[in-house]
Amino acid sequence: MPTKQADTRRYLVPINTASTQQLFTDCLVIGAGIAGLRAALEAAQDCNVTLLCKGTLSDSNTWNAQGGVASVLAKTDSFEAHIADTLKTGGGIADTAVVERVIKEGPALVRQLDEWGTSFDRVDGQIDITREGGHCHARIAHAHGDSTGRGIAESLIRRVREVSTINIVENFYAIDLLTDKKNECIGVIGQRPSGSLQIIWAGATLLATGGAGRLYRETTNPECATADGLGMAWRAGAVLRDMEFMQFHPTTLYIAGASRALVTETLRGEGAILRDGDGEPFMKEYDPAGELAPRDVVSRAILDRMLKTGATHVYLDICHFDKRHFQRRFPLISELCESFDIDVSKDLIPVRPSAHYMIGGVKADKDAATNIGRLFVCGEVASTGLHGANRLGSNSLLEGLVFGKIAGQSAVSIVNGAKPQYYPMEVAVPPSDRSRLDAEDVRNSLRALMWRNVGITRQQTPLNEAAEIITFWQRYVMDKVFTAPFGWECQNMLTVARLMAHAANERKESRGVHYRQDYKERDNKNFAKHIELKRE
Repeated sequence: MPTKQADTRRYLVPINTASTQQLFTDCLVIGAGIAGLRAALEAAQDCNVTLLCKGTLSDSNTWNAQGGVASVLAKTDSFEAHIADTLKTGGGIADTAVVERVIKEGPALVRQLDEWGTSFDRVDGQIDITREGGHCHARIAHAHGDSTGRGIAESLIRRVREVSTINIVENFYAIDLLTDKKNECIGVIGQRPSGSLQIIWAGATLLATGGAGRLYRETTNPECATADGLGMAWRAGAVLRDMEFMQFHPTTLYIAGASRALVTETLRGEGAILRDGDGEPFMKEYDPAGELAPRDVVSRAILDRMLKTGATHVYLDICHFDKRHFQRRFPLISELCESFDIDVSKDLIPVRPSAHYMIGGVKADKDAATNIGRLFVCGEVASTGLHGANRLGSNSLLEGLVFGKIAGQSAVSIVNGAKPQYYPMEVAVPPSDRSRLDAEDVRNSLRALMWRNVGITRQQTPLNEAAEIITFWQRYVMDKVFTAPFGWECQNMLTVARLMAHAANERKESRGVHYRQDYKERDNKNFAKHIELKRE
C-alpha cells in the first residue's frame, strides 16, 4: 500500500507513560452507537467496562438514523427470503455464513430491544413493519416513525446508565490504540475533557467508532463521523477491507446553503415517486423495480438525470400521501419540510444523493476479532462480510445489534486471561521542518475532492488525481503534532481518504456501490473478492 512518504507515523502524539494519567479497565469500548452500547451491555455481565464517547452518548450515527431495523418479524416472511435479499444486494461478495448468522439472530435481539423499552411503532399491539428498496417483504421496524435510531439509542442508553459495572466517559477523544511487541492491543491514549492526555489500559478493546461520511462534502452523517476508528486501526496495523465501498443515500433534502438532511427510504417504500425537473417520473427507465431498486441503482439514476438535465437535484413527490398520516408517520421529515416552507400536499421535495454509510472497515472474523490480538470491532467501523459490495437498507442497525453482542462476548472470553497491565512506553515525535497547512482549509478541500473524484461514479484519472493531492496534503499535516481533536480528525480523514482512493483505483470493475465509468461491467474472474490493505 503506497503511503511511504506521507503516512509513516505510528502514533499521532508523543507518549510518556511515566508522566501521563492512567486508568485500568477489564474491557474498553470506544464508541457509543448501537454497536458500542450493545457490546458494553453484553460485556458488563461478566466484567468491568469503560465506555468512551467522543462527544455525548447522543452523538452518533445511530441517534440520527431515520430508517428502521430489518428483521424477520412477520409469519409470512422467512430467514431464507431476508438472506436472499441481502446476498443479492451484496454484489456477490457478501459472506453467506455471516449473513445467515446475523439474520437468524436478529429477531430475538429486536424483541429484546422492545422489552428494554424501545418505542417501536405498533399496529394492533404488534411491532409494525414496512418495506424498503431491495427487500422482497415488509420487515422494517420503526420507532417514532422516522426517528428509529434515536428510539433505539435512548433505550440502550437508559439501560447502560443503570449498569453499575459500566463506567461512561463522555467527551473523551481516543487518539491512538496502544499495541505491544506481541501485536496485541493493550489500550488507548486519548484526550480527557480537561484537555490533558490519559492512557486507558484494557484487557480487551472494542472499536465501535462508526463511519466516515464526513469525508464527503455531501453527507447525511453528523460531524462526529470523521473516520477516527479506521485511522487508529490502520496505524496500529489492522487489516482494512473493502474501503472502496461507500454507500450513497439517494435522497437527502437539497436546499442550497443548508446542511444535508436524510429523507428516509421508507417514503419510497410507501409510494413516493422520484421526478425530474420537468415533473417526469424516471426510475423505471433505469430499473424495473423503479423507486424500490437498491440504493446504488437509485443514486446513480438520480445523478445521471441531474447530468442530463443540468439540474442540481431531482424531486420526491408525496403529494398523493394523506398529509395528516404523513405528519404522524414521519414527524421529523414533516417538521424539516415545514421549516423550509415546503407544503408536501402540493410541493415536491428537492433531493439529491449524499454519502451515507461506510461498508468497508476493519476486517473482522465471525467472533468480531481482528488481526491484532485483544482488539475487536463492531458496527460501521467493521467489515464483517454482511454487506458485501452494497448494504441492504436497514441491515446496519441489525448488524450493530448482532455483532455488538458477539464482540462483547468475545471480549469477555479473553479478559480473565488478559487483565489490564501497565506497560512502560516512551514515544517521541520529531519536530516538523515543513510548513503548516490550515487544518480547516484542508478538511474542506478534502471533502470537496472526495465528492468530486471518489464519489458515486469513478474513473482512473480522477482517482489518481485524488491520491496525488491527498498525498501532498499528508506531507504537511501528518508530520505535525496537534493538541485538539480538530487536528487529529484531519489526520484521520486524510489517512482514510487516501486508502479509499487507492482501493477504488485497484477495483477495476463496477460492483455494488462502486461504479467505474471506465470499467462499467462486473468482472467476476478477477474481482469477485475483497481488497485488503495493511500498513507496511
